[in-house]
Amino acid sequence: MIKNENREAKVLAQNICMSVFKARRVIDQIRGRSYEEVLMILELMPYRASYPILKLVYSAAANASHNMGLNEVDLFISKAEVNRGTLVKKLKPRARGRSYLIKKTTCHIKIFLKEKSNI
Repeated sequence: MIKNENREAKVLAQNICMSVFKARRVIDQIRGRSYEEVLMILELMPYRASYPILKLVYSAAANASHNMGLNEVDLFISKAEVNRGTLVKKLKPRARGRSYLIKKTTCHIKIFLKEKSNI
């Protein structure tokens, strides 16, 4: 039986209302680790960015097991990246009829899960 080695499940979340640097701080901790270890790390991290990333890892594992038939125990994070999204611009009213521009940053998060080779 020939196994396709380059199968990987990916998940993408766009326009998450969060700074790129805050999300990268969490992503750098989980890159290259196994799926079960990542779940424990993300549940215990005190950062606000860990919850959306935890949901993405769950989703990627569900994609891998349901669509590709991969075993969740053998999965690990092969690639994880955070890129800058669009700026959401809002106006806040200030004194004497003026307005103040507020720029809210967003980010795009990609997570790739691959199966460990049993060699």
